[in-house]
Amino acid sequence: MYTIAALYHFTRFEDPAALKPALLELCEANAVKGSLLLAQEGINGTIAGPRAGIDAVLAHIRALPGCAGLEWKEAESDHPPFGRMKVRLKKEIVTMGQPDVDPRASVGNYVEPEEWNDLIRQDDVVVIDTRNDYEVAIGTFEGAIDPQTASFREFPAWWEENKDRFHNKRVAMFCTGGIRCEKSTNFLMGQGVEDVYHLKGGILRYLEEMPEENSTWQGECFVFDNRVSVGHGLKEGPHELCNGCRRPILPEDKAHPAYEAGVSCHQCIDETSETDKARFRERQKQMRLARERGEDHLGHLPLSG
Repeated sequence: MYTIAALYHFTRFEDPAALKPALLELCEANAVKGSLLLAQEGINGTIAGPRAGIDAVLAHIRALPGCAGLEWKEAESDHPPFGRMKVRLKKEIVTMGQPDVDPRASVGNYVEPEEWNDLIRQDDVVVIDTRNDYEVAIGTFEGAIDPQTASFREFPAWWEENKDRFHNKRVAMFCTGGIRCEKSTNFLMGQGVEDVYHLKGGILRYLEEMPEENSTWQGECFVFDNRVSVGHGLKEGPHELCNGCRRPILPEDKAHPAYEAGVSCHQCIDETSETDKARFRERQKQMRLARERGEDHLGHLPLSG
């Protein structure tokens, strides 16, 4: 059984590059795989491995400057969610492209999962999904607005174009684990929005704690590991990943004429060139050969974000 830990923490790292070698070495020594991002604003990522290994890595992260209050969410999987370990240096641990946004200074009002349903059902509350369009497509909260953004970086422009729609409204926002809302709520507060709320712990905590019969969540939640999607109780969902576009697909989508394993699906068939598809076919071939040799191949890994 593999323990999965999803984490983020905003703090100030003066020299993130100096933290990378020891963190990567510890993960590799403890058979922990996944992806961790380091930036001057903090740390973000999802890792998986044996219980003892995850505990060792979490203890190491909590000992980093300003990280004693680190919180994380856990799940389990009976198959390895990741094929390798990556520790990457980034300008931001979640990219918004707004240099004045600083969640350490202030964020919106946290709403516990058990209080969320009552809040979003209020007439003066508008609910906004801050995730990417392909994430929203497989599941969201009842009545939530989908900005139809391809990346989180597009959210500020979307808000500027649509803010007049929400005049005199309280704004409640949510994302997968909470990190995007740390930034989006700080951004809105900087734009003069006074009543801003966000779901504490994100969708993952809500699905873990809220009984399905009382839930306002519809569909599945996309996750950035080989589980692809989870539902209530964080049970692994039915989705797979198209390795051509990295979007989630259902098993029945593989019957679509546009589907070719590792190459394309009905969502991306017209988005890539024949040169791209030839490259994807070669990657798929190498993955098949690696499996036949009993080896791991890294080409199937989903992108983190």
